Parts: sequence; structure tokens; C-alpha cells
Amino acid sequence: MRDTGGARNAGDASSAGDLRWEKGDAVGGKGSTSLAESAWVLTLFCTVCGAGIGWLVTLLADWLVALSWAPLQGPAKLVTSVPEPWLTIGGIAVGAVLGLAVGFVAVHESLSVRVSADCVALGVRGSSQEFGRDEIALAVRDGRQLVLLGPDGMEIAREDCGLPWERLADAFAEHGHRWADEDPHREEFRRWVPGTPGLPEGADALLTARAAARKKEGDTEDARELRQELLRLGVVVRDKKKRQYWRMPVRS
Repeated sequence: MRDTGGARNAGDASSAGDLRWEKGDAVGGKGSTSLAESAWVLTLFCTVCGAGIGWLVTLLADWLVALSWAPLQGPAKLVTSVPEPWLTIGGIAVGAVLGLAVGFVAVHESLSVRVSADCVALGVRGSSQEFGRDEIALAVRDGRQLVLLGPDGMEIAREDCGLPWERLADAFAEHGHRWADEDPHREEFRRWVPGTPGLPEGADALLTARAAARKKEGDTEDARELRQELLRLGVVVRDKKKRQYWRMPVRS
């Protein structure tokens, strides 16, 4: 766990390629630090990657047509029926458009964090949540997720995070919040299977519904809502690959 008294000096403003790091004045004149992934860098990266994949698809189609035993001969012949240079131009253009769409989704899903001495605000998917200092006992890195824990050990927030962890840790420490590089409750999680004993009434049904929601493409919002319902029952959920793990903090 980091010593909050030894935070580094972040400077007034800096940026590092795909990251925005800003220090300004929060409401009431107290300093705050904001971190967010750069929207244009994310979008440009996805667009360039999409264009590259589109170009590779045209090369793959040429290769497949040359191999009589290769699969997907029909689609490959259809692609290569387009004359050059239109085949390459079209492949790059289509790939770039698809990459641009993925970039917009990535920007929408990316996390922004604003930290001050009084509160922490998390912005994602076009919405923002703000947590007062007395609500946050510990900020934690758990794999690729940022977790905020309350004084009773309950999770009050868990979000996927693509921000540099070192800078994020410094921001929390600088404003007097406790930070840990590992979840102190990690060993308390138990794997969930239907009918697991020890869960409060209704939790098993919610976990079953959440497992089904996580299998559906693009149904992350439903899984998020079910996580909140489980938190109301006192059940904390952690995902690992396709499995769900749970724990129940002891409340005083």
C-alpha cells in the first residue's frame, strides 16, 4: 500500500501521447487532478489498425485463391474479382471505417478520473459518478480495473481502466487518498456456481441472470445493473474470464 504522505509532484499540466493529465481548481477552490485517455489518439489508433487489417484481408484473399484446398474460396474469389487498385483502396477504406467505429466505441467506454481532496469522480459511457471522501476508504488496482472500497469493505465502484497506473496512484496519493496496488480482499472471493450456499436470498438468481448477460455480445449494461443489485444485497462480485467470484464483507 502506498504512503500517501510521499506523493510525487505532478506539475501543473502534462500530457503523454494517449493521456490527458490536468491539474485545475475544483469547486470551492481546492485543487484537483484529472486523467483521461485522449479521444483523438484512441480514434486514430483504431482507424489506422482497421485500415491495416483491411489491406491484409486483400492479401489474404489473393493467397486463398491461389490454394485450391484452402477454405473460404467463394468469398476470396468475390473479393479478388475487384480490379486493382480499387481492391486495395476499397479494402483499406472499409477497414478504416470499421476501425473508426471501433474507435468511437473505445472512447465511449474509456474511463476518466478526477481526484481532489474532497471527492473522486469517475466518468464512463457518457455518465459520471462522484464519491465523497468519507465514502472512500481505499482506491485499489485489481488487474485492469480500478476499484473504490468503502469503510465497511464494500465496493462502491469497479471500472475497467486503461490509464497509467503509476500516474493514477500518484493522483490519489497526492490528494490524501489511500492507494493499494492489490485488492486486500482478493483471497476472500469464492467462485460462484448455481446453488452456492451462504448467499443471501435472491443473490443466486441475480448471479445466474448476470452470467447469462455476460455471455451476450454488447450486453454489458445489463451486467452492470445486476452487479449493483448484488451490492444492495451485500454481495461483491469479481469477474475472471467467464467466471464470477463473490464475497460478503462483514458489516458492523
